[in-house]
Amino acid sequence: MNPKPFAYASLRVLVIEDEAYTRKLICGLLRQLGFRQIEEAADGAAGMLEFRRTSPDLVLCDVHMEPVDGLAFLTEVRSLGNGQARTPIIFLTADSQEETVIAAKSLEVNGYLVKPISPAMLQAKLATIMARYV
Repeated sequence: MNPKPFAYASLRVLVIEDEAYTRKLICGLLRQLGFRQIEEAADGAAGMLEFRRTSPDLVLCDVHMEPVDGLAFLTEVRSLGNGQARTPIIFLTADSQEETVIAAKSLEVNGYLVKPISPAMLQAKLATIMARYV
């Protein structure tokens, strides 16, 4: 059974990715899926500032970034004492190491996709996760 499609145009998404080209590709995929409110950041520190400023409905985040990586970003978000702590976060990363996946799950990541991803993979993951949270 396919999840019900969403009207993504009304949702604000934050993309945290240190490689500018990859960030541009991810934002392009999101636009193809119907997202119109897309914020960007180049690492976890800038991502946290943007997260606090924009209160996104969803975050797509790389794992390995400097100076603040995705796991540290996720830890900080989950420690917030407000509703933002439950914001859905999906890791998009080239790291398929079991230790990284386990660490992400222990920090309550909502999804984990290994790059490269296809539009269909992203759409399926988004539909499943957003059906639970929005």
